[in-house]
Amino acid sequence: MAKISSPEYEAKARTLSEEEAERLLSRMSGKLPKRLHKEKLTREEALAIQLELEDEQLEEWRRNMKDLHKQIEETGKFKAMATQKSK
Repeated sequence: MAKISSPEYEAKARTLSEEEAERLLSRMSGKLPKRLHKEKLTREEALAIQLELEDEQLEEWRRNMKDLHKQIEETGKFKAMATQKSK
């Protein structure tokens, strides 16, 4: 089943400069470049899908970093409490 991007990302793709579009195309991986090459997608559709994928990946990375910082903070508090008890 083909992934269709949302209209919001299609609008973003249309506003990209040629250089920004080339950079975005260079970051494509998986089946997306093949679909573009075989002309199953237009360039604009491929750019919109890539934009959406990158936004999803960024959001996931932010959640992971938030969780990691929370774990570090909790570990630091635990170590500080253990150090105070041993004194």
